[in-house]
Amino acid sequence: MNRLVFICLTSFSLFSCHKKQEAWDRTKLDKAVSYAQEAGTYALIIKTHGEIVTSYGDIDRVSRVHSIRKAILSALIFQHLDKIDPNATLKDLNIQDSPIPLTDLQRTAKVIHLLKSTSGINHPTGSQIGSMQADRDRLLGTEPNLPGSKWAYNNWDYNVLTTILEQETGMTTSEAFEKGIATPLNMDGSEVIYRADTTLSQHAKAGFRLSTRDMAKFGQLFLNEGTWNEHQLIPREWIRRITSDFTVTGRPGNERYGHGYLWWIPLESYAGGLPKGSYLATGAWGQRILVIPEWDTVIAHKTMTEVPAEQRTPVSAKEFEQLVRLIAESSIFKH
Repeated sequence: MNRLVFICLTSFSLFSCHKKQEAWDRTKLDKAVSYAQEAGTYALIIKTHGEIVTSYGDIDRVSRVHSIRKAILSALIFQHLDKIDPNATLKDLNIQDSPIPLTDLQRTAKVIHLLKSTSGINHPTGSQIGSMQADRDRLLGTEPNLPGSKWAYNNWDYNVLTTILEQETGMTTSEAFEKGIATPLNMDGSEVIYRADTTLSQHAKAGFRLSTRDMAKFGQLFLNEGTWNEHQLIPREWIRRITSDFTVTGRPGNERYGHGYLWWIPLESYAGGLPKGSYLATGAWGQRILVIPEWDTVIAHKTMTEVPAEQRTPVSAKEFEQLVRLIAESSIFKH
């Protein structure tokens, strides 16, 4: 008979403990962790009801989380909607670009379009290279588009959001992140890094370095609908929009069926079938934060990229999906 492990907060009453406990098949969970190790995972956390069910690797080492930065950026924008009007246009905000200026039509794009990746602006920008640029060209073409009419995964949108965040709040992205997320969530060693190429665009990219433990905390913040230690850090209604107001992307791949406020919405068949309302953030080489509200669960997954290229062990989207399938099969939620 397979052994079951029960997770329970010791500070709760016996009754509350009974209500909160969940069973995990430890034998199956160990197989899931072994699969992650073989696939090249650097660190992994599975968290349910706010408690770590299991972890693997160095969960406290800080490193780049790559495109997970976009989900963090949306959180920072959500936190400052008292200063940033989602319906303000780029013209209203005096946003331009160089060396290629924006057209009058492009300057009618709104903050909400940037958050939904529907500005339609196909401008040169940092880190939009290779297949990313080819995909954007295919989706947007080379002529100006009516804002809101076309979706594309577009680093220009996200870099301009960074400019708007800093311009409208008077804080750097680093200061906003430290004050709004890192300090309240007690993140240890997290860091914001900038990259700019003014030969392409005047708008810089802000990236983030986090530990896997802090990735899980960030996912937990969203699982909690923006609440942390009884403080509402992010407006609940905007977190709910992620899964209620997303765009179907038309991209291949089970984990990127939809895109909502810089989070991905997976197909319902993803990993053998996750509950409706699940969403995830992804980054290059296998960085992942998966939020499963119906199961009150967060999965944080990291690969290490701050090593020489030949030492990196990427975990593909299909491999991560298989890992999630194995994790799901380890839990009573799936049965």
